[in-house]
Amino acid sequence: MKSQKISFYKCLAIVAFILFCDQFLKLYIKLNFPLTIYGQDPIFDLGWFKLLFIENKGMAMGARLNNLITFLDEDSAKLILTFVRIFACIGIGFYLKSIIKNKGSQLLIFCFCLILAGAIGNLIDSVFYGVIFSSSYGQVATLFPEVGYSSLFYGSVVDMIQFPLATWIWPNWLPYLGGREYTFFEYVFNFADSYISTGIILLL
Repeated sequence: MKSQKISFYKCLAIVAFILFCDQFLKLYIKLNFPLTIYGQDPIFDLGWFKLLFIENKGMAMGARLNNLITFLDEDSAKLILTFVRIFACIGIGFYLKSIIKNKGSQLLIFCFCLILAGAIGNLIDSVFYGVIFSSSYGQVATLFPEVGYSSLFYGSVVDMIQFPLATWIWPNWLPYLGGREYTFFEYVFNFADSYISTGIILLL
């Protein structure tokens, strides 16, 4: 079904609102808690839901570009990833504008609003957070320090949400995995990640 009800400015308002929610939570975490070191208690723990604070220098689920392209050093991989995010945001923005201009369905437009907001949310972390925040390792970060924890374009993405729904030990007869403990969905993510994932799932 085609729709003329959603204008480009309404889409910008949607993107701005859900982007604000992402950045508000990240700023709250950064300015109130130190990094959650492995083995430490979470900030909040319900068992099946945990609130943590980790910083992700790579992509989704902690994957790093230099692990996939082995001849890249960590700094080069981080810089390339940041610029890929920049071009992705620009491309998604232009595509969203095209969908609106061609009167695409409301659901399609909403999906790309979610994806764009998520992409911008993580891009802000990557571009600016290294400059505007001090280190969070063993201490609570300060905003606008004299020297940030990293350089422009080299910031880390703030992740904090985890849903470790179930943990089990694989049977010993399984090759490679046998006897190992496994936690279903132990990955830590943020609102921006969930926007992108939700948008893609709705598209599919």
